[in-house]
Amino acid sequence: MLSHITTFFKKPAAKGSPLMREPASASPMRRDSSRQASYSKVFRWRLPDGQTQEPKSVEIVGSFTHWQRVPLQRDSILDAWHVTLHHIQGNKTHHYMLLVDGKPTLDKTCDGLAPPHGAEETRYQFMTEKGPRVFMLFGQTK
Repeated sequence: MLSHITTFFKKPAAKGSPLMREPASASPMRRDSSRQASYSKVFRWRLPDGQTQEPKSVEIVGSFTHWQRVPLQRDSILDAWHVTLHHIQGNKTHHYMLLVDGKPTLDKTCDGLAPPHGAEETRYQFMTEKGPRVFMLFGQTK
C-alpha cells in the first residue's frame, strides 16, 4: 500500500526529456515516408444473369498488382469467384480490369471508369460508348 502512495506523489518525467525519450514516430512534425497507408480489398465476380457455363479462369490485373494476373478462386457457397488483395497503396486512384477467360469483363462494383494510360492499361481496355476504358479503384484510407 505504501509503495502505491509514493508512486502517486512522484512527478513523471517530462515528455521528450532525457529520462524519457519520445519515439520519433510519435512526433507530429516528423513523417515516416517509409510507411505508407495501405488497405485490403475483396474483389468478387459472379456469372451474369442467364449465363450457365462457367469460365476456365477469372483473374484481376491492375496497378496494385503491377499488371500481373492474380486468379480469383471459385466459391461454390457464394456462387462467385473472389480474391482478397492486401497492401494496396492507399490515398491513390488505381486502375484495373477483371479478366474472364483472358478477356476484359464488367465489374459492377468498380468505383468508376477511366481512359487507359500507358501500354499495360491499353492492353486490358474495353470499349464503351465514350471510348476505351479501364476500371477505377479509389484507394482511401483513414
